Amino acid sequence: MPMTVSDAIRTRRATRSYTGEPLTSEQIHTLLDAAIHAPSARNEQPWSFAIVQNRALLASLSAEIKSSLMHDPAWREHLPLADPDFDVFYGAGTVIVICARTEGFGPVGDCYLAAQNLMLAACELGLATCPIGLARDTLQSSTWRKRLGIPEGVQPVLPVAAGHPAANMPATTRRPPTIHAWIR
Repeated sequence: MPMTVSDAIRTRRATRSYTGEPLTSEQIHTLLDAAIHAPSARNEQPWSFAIVQNRALLASLSAEIKSSLMHDPAWREHLPLADPDFDVFYGAGTVIVICARTEGFGPVGDCYLAAQNLMLAACELGLATCPIGLARDTLQSSTWRKRLGIPEGVQPVLPVAAGHPAANMPATTRRPPTIHAWIR
């Protein structure tokens, strides 16, 4: 039986262990097609993408991200930033950087909706993903924007590690929804 949307919502996990095998062009295009079908304010469709599969470039980016976070004790407590073997992309063979135009009505929020579609589509394909929010500041530097070919007027919003899972991630518990009002 095919996976339902409800199945994907409940089984998708932030995966932190990948085989390193990059996604195929067909898989990437399938994920991007899902992403661009997200809703967007005023149908502006503000998203664009940078696909990174170059291992050396991903390693360099990971090292710079770790270096930039070393001064923050909160990150040092949660991640082994001093470990040269720690990869902020968890060994994923593909990173898809979702970008947004800097002008428009809510382009960043629209890109997060696109990211959710992309991650659910990956789950349906048996692939794994992990949004890497801690990379955003480094990616927004002029150096990294240039290295990734991201033009002026566009900003990196969310890189998503994507690939083949090396291990199954356990389910996390969810608190029941907090409802502040239910007005009838």
